[in-house]
Amino acid sequence: MRKIINYQPVPLTRYLMGFLPLLALLLIYLMASDARLSVNAADKLLPGFNAMGEAVYRMAFQPSPRSGEYLLWVDTVASLLRLLTGVVLSALLALALGLFCGALPVIRAFFSPVITLFALVPPLAILPILFISFGLGELSKVVLIIIGITPLIARDLQLQVQAIPREQLVKAQTLGGHSAQIMWRVVLPQLMPRLFDAVRLSLCSAWLFLIAAEAIAATEGLGYRIFLMRRYLAMDVILPYVAWITLLAFALDLLLRTISRRCWPWYHANQGK
Repeated sequence: MRKIINYQPVPLTRYLMGFLPLLALLLIYLMASDARLSVNAADKLLPGFNAMGEAVYRMAFQPSPRSGEYLLWVDTVASLLRLLTGVVLSALLALALGLFCGALPVIRAFFSPVITLFALVPPLAILPILFISFGLGELSKVVLIIIGITPLIARDLQLQVQAIPREQLVKAQTLGGHSAQIMWRVVLPQLMPRLFDAVRLSLCSAWLFLIAAEAIAATEGLGYRIFLMRRYLAMDVILPYVAWITLLAFALDLLLRTISRRCWPWYHANQGK
């Protein structure tokens, strides 16, 4: 038993072990789909891969008869634009709040209760308020993402700043550094890799808020298309769209992780990542 807790699989073995559960889920789906289709060839709940492949080809490579657009790519661009705008603005705002609230007790006393309050408000509960205040366009969807993830990222960054050893700040002051220099030269470099980690952890919530907003008020977008196809029980479109969203989320997470590793290798070495 002692050897199990100390065992570290080599990279190839680790990747194969991570692939096995996905393969098992795929096989379970194939068996369930074949069972249902053998009873009813017109079953829509678990479509076969052929039906989903035809649906993907139709959505991605054939223009829509109504608009002449390639719907999958139009939906993808619309959703990614909303998501990235909301996430980037949230990261910048959270970085400023986390840095100043964590490093300056006066700012923390003023803003920390408000950040905590917004972190406790369910963002989807105020979605109707956002639609009334900002309309049904792009702004309300971006604001929902900002309200949904900014407080959580800001609180995480604030705790990270407060966890910086006091000795580092004292040494910087001893060397003649003023507050701005200490925040810029000592605190901020240690905060940036943590910001990327916090954004990565918030991506799932950002996708959730985006899809919810698109489902209620949108004319294009991945969430809009999924809920539109729900009316027709078009699982051959819905399931590939869900898989496509998952792939996009994985790609964004991988991109953020790669940037963080390249820019701050010392952080990941210390974290054992």
